[in-house]
Amino acid sequence: MVGSLTRVVVKRPEEAFRSASAIDQQWRDLAYTRPPDLELAAREHQHLVSLLSAAGAEILYLPEDSRTGMDSLYAHDAVLMTNEGAIILQTGKPDRRGEGPAFADALAAWGIPVLGVIDGPSTAEAGDMVWLDEHTLLVGRGFRTNAEGIERLSDLLRPLAVCVIPVELPYWKGPGDVLHLMSFISLVDNDLAVVYRKLMPVSLFEILHQRGVQLVDVPDEEYESLGCNVLAVSPRNVIVVSGNPITRSRLEAAGCRVSQFAGNEICLPGAGGPTCLTRPLLRN
Repeated sequence: MVGSLTRVVVKRPEEAFRSASAIDQQWRDLAYTRPPDLELAAREHQHLVSLLSAAGAEILYLPEDSRTGMDSLYAHDAVLMTNEGAIILQTGKPDRRGEGPAFADALAAWGIPVLGVIDGPSTAEAGDMVWLDEHTLLVGRGFRTNAEGIERLSDLLRPLAVCVIPVELPYWKGPGDVLHLMSFISLVDNDLAVVYRKLMPVSLFEILHQRGVQLVDVPDEEYESLGCNVLAVSPRNVIVVSGNPITRSRLEAAGCRVSQFAGNEICLPGAGGPTCLTRPLLRN
């Protein structure tokens, strides 16, 4: 869903990374391409937050938490929001397992209800989830979200009249890499999506085609630089990582207003763009 974003959660690098020494201890194990610079990361994140605020969103900040590490910068993955409250997810990446409980505590402090929890053998990450409309949720089945997680999610959402549609993800670079459903699709309007078509399963292409969704293609040379990771703050009003001029021009040609920020420290080393850095709580 791509209604106007009115409330969103982020986590600052200062609370996620904590210190240069903590970064040095973690970045290799978390499969970052290099250690981010904490000071520069903080500046980049402040710019992103300023764009969110300018779009009219209220910003909530996740606090520092000993159960979480560097990846908690990517606030999107540990929670799925519904009209009846949050679903706390158990991440497929073992090093991120503390993020769900930490997020649950923050939600309690903010007075936001919890609808349910994914736990036990089930794993699910919100980067694998795309709302097509209020009654239809696409869920990627890959290394981060397993079949048990999709089944549990379906059980929780069925009383809300939500249909969960599993989408099989490709092997791509294997279990050590991150490939979410949202790695190759960002919905930016009800009838417009940014995609990297080479990774799209046929079933997903057919679903979008049947719904009349226009596709904005990300070129090969802008996939690794997160050209496909596009955050809609309202329909066709988007935030992107700078450095993807072809994708930006294609978005603008499709009628989108595009704002951008530098993500050399908060995006590229950990392969997470503006959708990963934000957990929308409420959209109009």
